[in-house]
Amino acid sequence: FNEQTLWTGVNASQKITGHNNGDGAMGDYQPFGDVFLLFPVASEAFTNYGRELDLNTAVATTRYRMGNVAFAREVFASHPDRVVVMRITADRPASLTFEVSLKDVQRRQLAPVATTVDADRHQLTFAGRLSRPPAVPASDLRWNGMAYHATLRVIAEGGKVVASSSGDSLSISGADAVTLLLAAATDYDLNPRKNFRGEAPAPKVAAAIHSAAQKPYDRLRADHVSDHQSLYSRVALDLGDHDRERIPTHQRLKDYKAGTTDRSLEALLFHYGRYLSIASVRPSGLPANLQGLWNDNPTPAWYSGYTHNTNVQMNNWLNETANLPECAEPLFDWIENIELGTRLNPDPRLRTELGWVMYSTHNPVGGNSGWAFHLPGSAWLSQHFWEHYAFGGDTEFLRTRAYRQLRELTRMWDARLIAGPGGKLITPDGWSPEHGPVRGPDGKITIKEGNRTPQPGASYDQQIIWDLFTNFLEASKALDLDADLRARITERRAQLLGPQIGRWGQLQEWMEDVDDAKHEYRHFGHLFALHPGRQISPGATPEWARAAKVTLDARSDGNVGWSRAWKILFRARLHDGEAATRVIRTTLEYVPANARGSGTHANLFGAGPPYQIDANFGYTAGVAELLLQSHEQTPEGTWILHLLPALPKAWHTGSIKGLRARGGFVVDQEWREGRLVSAKIASALGRPAVLRYGAENRPLVLAKDGSFVFTP
Repeated sequence: FNEQTLWTGVNASQKITGHNNGDGAMGDYQPFGDVFLLFPVASEAFTNYGRELDLNTAVATTRYRMGNVAFAREVFASHPDRVVVMRITADRPASLTFEVSLKDVQRRQLAPVATTVDADRHQLTFAGRLSRPPAVPASDLRWNGMAYHATLRVIAEGGKVVASSSGDSLSISGADAVTLLLAAATDYDLNPRKNFRGEAPAPKVAAAIHSAAQKPYDRLRADHVSDHQSLYSRVALDLGDHDRERIPTHQRLKDYKAGTTDRSLEALLFHYGRYLSIASVRPSGLPANLQGLWNDNPTPAWYSGYTHNTNVQMNNWLNETANLPECAEPLFDWIENIELGTRLNPDPRLRTELGWVMYSTHNPVGGNSGWAFHLPGSAWLSQHFWEHYAFGGDTEFLRTRAYRQLRELTRMWDARLIAGPGGKLITPDGWSPEHGPVRGPDGKITIKEGNRTPQPGASYDQQIIWDLFTNFLEASKALDLDADLRARITERRAQLLGPQIGRWGQLQEWMEDVDDAKHEYRHFGHLFALHPGRQISPGATPEWARAAKVTLDARSDGNVGWSRAWKILFRARLHDGEAATRVIRTTLEYVPANARGSGTHANLFGAGPPYQIDANFGYTAGVAELLLQSHEQTPEGTWILHLLPALPKAWHTGSIKGLRARGGFVVDQEWREGRLVSAKIASALGRPAVLRYGAENRPLVLAKDGSFVFTP
């Protein structure tokens, strides 16, 4: 559990291991345990079986009929009560007879720890510690001594609950209804100054079980739904095609792949990303990693970690725009912990006099996989500090947390810049993530996926540094601090080598014009300036925008899920809703369970393989960007609220409520036949803005907490 809802359904994920030793086997989130429900062999076939997840309530329901009895189960993970709750009911009295068991899946030494049975309190418990087997060397930090504890309580209405004959489960017989309460915890603590160790897990688990058991089921459910809806109900998207909602999701995906129009399915995937963020991330927890928190594999793909040459960032792009700023908060704690971890790391490449640098992948406690030293990674992550302020206007957050990151990283990169062609300033040793290049013995540069030879002036680095400098300048001005440094960085930013247009009209990936027009690849580090940066836009820099489009057109609309999501965002920033629609259709291509391929599984997880939840988060951010943008500014620094900047023709009629814009605005929009009908703009800060719709630009000045209805 560890301060957030980590069990999902009847399977769980938890922070079990610690530092990664580089072999890829450790996981940031490990399976914690399993709950098994064992029913008697049925004398009759079951019928009318169905499952559903209600995104509005965050309750999963299973229903079926056996003979003349209708059965139902409801499951939810309650953030306020720190328990997973399952309610099993039947429409006839005394119809519930089954065994329930709780199993540890962490194999310490040769076997998982045993489950103990408390027949008097109707509880099952297991508790263990990640000890180091004798054959494992002390240098293997996966075995880090972390303690873990889980308890399941059975609350039966009617019938009997006794210890089963096997001695490791509970038997329920003749009950009218049964509620299962599950709590789990480790002694993990987010604080690196405590060596990431906190309170023992057993008291936390006992307190959660005791407190939840005092509440009737209806109260537990109501508190959970209220907590979830306080976040989820802020945004609503309606694209029509509601008649499709009666069809099972897997069939809708198959129909969609066959060419059926289903705008409601496209909207559903948008809402699903919001649901996943709410379920994965809450304040005082951890940011979502590559599997969110739904990893069920002891040796997960990409060790269920944090890769931040786009994935971690993509997981958080939706939180500001889709009105979930609380879900962005854990990222800032994690970044600051990674900074501290790098300063304590003995690797000499991490030693810097100014700022800090990092590897490309990390776990929750600062350990890294050893893959790809990522010099501009901290600068990219600092963008999220600035964006949190830009959207919410929290000056105290800017002063106490964001500004320190922006200032120190700006000073570091200012000191690292060297003179390049034409006197322009360039970074000395960059590369394009996952894409090279490689310089051979003859000095010739070639592109080779997954390899890299440090090159000066790599576009990825140049664009991130321009963005860092820009964010620092605006933060410095907002706080009226460091005027001398601000003046210097203003000059240095103007001297940076900007995006270069190559021989076939493309935006160059490297300083040298070596891009291959026939080489499709999933990563787009050299389009950072288009998104999530703001250096390129069709209005302010049309030549660069056209070159970015040439680059995108040269690569397919497919590839892995996170790449498709990023392409939706790029197309949105280019105001090209039709190209974005093509990518959306490839994103929703149906991929059966356990099948390889990129698209969407029946449970709407983005297929990887195996699956990549950043595709879900990125898709939601992309849809929001198609409907509202606020990254551009006037020369005076006023944010421009661009209404329906890239509305796809297929979404000809609809509405969106609750999207956030920079400057402290919340925007509702309604459109019909491809034209905006009205937009309501509410201001939380009372700052000026410019409304843009088509060719119309209108200055807007609202009082704090004021609103305005715009009709074009």
